[in-house]
Amino acid sequence: MFWNVTQSLFGGLLTTFEIFILTLVFALPLGLILAFGSMSRYKVLRYFVQILVWIIRGTPLMLQLIIIFYGPGLWLSHNIWSGDEAGRITATVVAFSINYACYFSVIFRGGIEGVPKGQREAGEVLGMTKNQIFFKITLLQMVKRVVPPMSNEIITLVKDTSLARIIAAYELTFAGYSFMKSAGLTWPLFYTGVFYLVFVGILTLLFNYIEKKLDYFK
Repeated sequence: MFWNVTQSLFGGLLTTFEIFILTLVFALPLGLILAFGSMSRYKVLRYFVQILVWIIRGTPLMLQLIIIFYGPGLWLSHNIWSGDEAGRITATVVAFSINYACYFSVIFRGGIEGVPKGQREAGEVLGMTKNQIFFKITLLQMVKRVVPPMSNEIITLVKDTSLARIIAAYELTFAGYSFMKSAGLTWPLFYTGVFYLVFVGILTLLFNYIEKKLDYFK
């Protein structure tokens, strides 16, 4: 039984890891775009992005996931997501990417605005272009400022992947819960927790290493 549970949990872990990686791939650049939008000189764009971020951050991720997965089928009388596992994972990644992009945008904005304006002005005096100022001055210092809050959000993402279970995506928590439902066993749930702890522990060590490497800004 132990080996069967372990195999099942590793299968769920692969899905969890897939959701985690794909969410970061899409949410990080989208979050940066939203951050620029929220600081735009154009009021319409700035207000639109700020309202979007407010709505997404102010409503539960589970609710957003349910709406994104079931909504199109009810509104269009046609489910845009296939009924198989791939469709459920795709819907999960879309919901997670939008949600985390909004959170990341606030972090990115804080990091950008935290860079002293005088340093950007100094870059202009030296004849640097706006792109050079951003990539050589603003971006490097922004990274240092956003790593701690970003690490917290990314670790939270690991645990939030369990919400995919609500639309029957076979992720790690779903795998552990299935044994309680079918065989009345609770120990697989505790065993599932071990997988999450190891995952989060590895990320914690990674971010600690990154923060130490970025100490050159002190």
